[in-house]
Amino acid sequence: MLLRPEADDFRIIGRQLGLISGVTAIAGLIPFVWALIAREWKPASSFLVMVGVFAMAAVAARYIRVERHRLEWRHGMVVVALTWLLVPAAGAIPLWLSGHYGQPFDAYFDAMSGLSTTGLTLIQDLDHLAPSVNFWRHLLHFLGGQGIIIAALSLSSGLGATTLYYGEGREERILPNVRSTARFIWLVAAYHLVIGVAALAAVAFFTLGFRPWRALFHGLNIFFAGFDTGGFSPQSTSIGYYHSAIFEAVTGLLMVAGAMSFGLHFALWRGPRRAIFKNLETKTILATVTFTMLLTMLGLAATGIYSSFTGLGRQGFFQVLSAHTGTGFTTVSSSELALWGGLAFGGMGIAMALGGMASSTAGGVKSLRVGLTIRTIAGQVKQVLLPERAMPSESYYQNGVRRFTPQLGQAVMTVSLLYVALFLLGTGVALGYGFGLQESLFESVSAGASVGLSVGVTDPTMPLLLKVTYAVQMWLGRLEFVAVFSLFGFIYSWIRGK
Repeated sequence: MLLRPEADDFRIIGRQLGLISGVTAIAGLIPFVWALIAREWKPASSFLVMVGVFAMAAVAARYIRVERHRLEWRHGMVVVALTWLLVPAAGAIPLWLSGHYGQPFDAYFDAMSGLSTTGLTLIQDLDHLAPSVNFWRHLLHFLGGQGIIIAALSLSSGLGATTLYYGEGREERILPNVRSTARFIWLVAAYHLVIGVAALAAVAFFTLGFRPWRALFHGLNIFFAGFDTGGFSPQSTSIGYYHSAIFEAVTGLLMVAGAMSFGLHFALWRGPRRAIFKNLETKTILATVTFTMLLTMLGLAATGIYSSFTGLGRQGFFQVLSAHTGTGFTTVSSSELALWGGLAFGGMGIAMALGGMASSTAGGVKSLRVGLTIRTIAGQVKQVLLPERAMPSESYYQNGVRRFTPQLGQAVMTVSLLYVALFLLGTGVALGYGFGLQESLFESVSAGASVGLSVGVTDPTMPLLLKVTYAVQMWLGRLEFVAVFSLFGFIYSWIRGK
């Protein structure tokens, strides 16, 4: 029998949402100050409205009195699912008021895309967007990639924090408690922020001839989108705008760093480093990157799109790396990318679907699940071939020897199949509106796996239902289903429970 949520359950959820609103309000002050310094008065007023909305929500939540202070699993999951719906709603205010969106939902779409680190966009005339608003778009990547929940946890030691941590799609606790793990994640981000922005700005200044302020602006925004595997860029032509192999190389390193799990970052910092290559996830992602890279290169060579080996290697390598890390940067136009048919299309599609490592800023199925899925299938084949009474003992290495149980195999297979269903959902809707199978599948995988690469389907003129579908895919794909399903279950029990 389903139990209907009590009033105190809603008050607990409201209190937590207020805390997260407070964190987001503080983040919104950064572009507000930026706009004031740059004398961008209209954007400054829009940021003030947004910060006011978040601040009022945070203050109102302070007056909520709860009887139980412990956050239960269902509360945390609902909080996470609602966070990724409500924060984009208020975060879209400066985007909509900028005048660069055809309708309010387009601004919400971009805010959801930014927070979910997807990178698909419906903005119009990006090249003339106010710098402070452009910065806010990229800051949404940083908030979503590092996790607003993680920021709230690093500032608070409230009971029940673990459910918020796992609800956001994190799968490993690096340090003994969630709060220390959250702080380590932000420490890693701060370290890469300093190094990454300095490197990108230096390349822009010394190689591309940008002025210091412009170099810093581009370096900061590309870092946010690269390390958090987002895909937004300050210019409409993405990384192709810079026409620099060195800039692409630095960006590529940031994409790889963002697609690495924070557990791997911890091992690289504190060792032992040799054990990293024993991990199932490391072996899996190295194998899948190699496979999708070869597949794409062979496909591009067969089509003859690029006449020189250098052009083929440079374009193919960067696009596959961007797809597999779930970043969404590109050095070619969407119309040129749409010509990548055959094996090249297959390689890119598989790379996007597989994604980066677990507990990283990347999306997709994730390499650990891919490795465990392969183990599950291999185990079932082995079970058939072994004698009837044989009981094979399965284990795998992931930061230590771990037992591979049938329950674990079933769990990873279920999530993998849910991603396949999610990709088919978006494909079906696009097909219904007359788009071709190849572009429909590509765009759907890009949205559901939080990648952001586009072959031209995502456009301000596309049907509203398709926009909503892609937004839902971004929401589900970023949170990896559990939190969203928990929200639906909570609502159902509220309506039908006793």
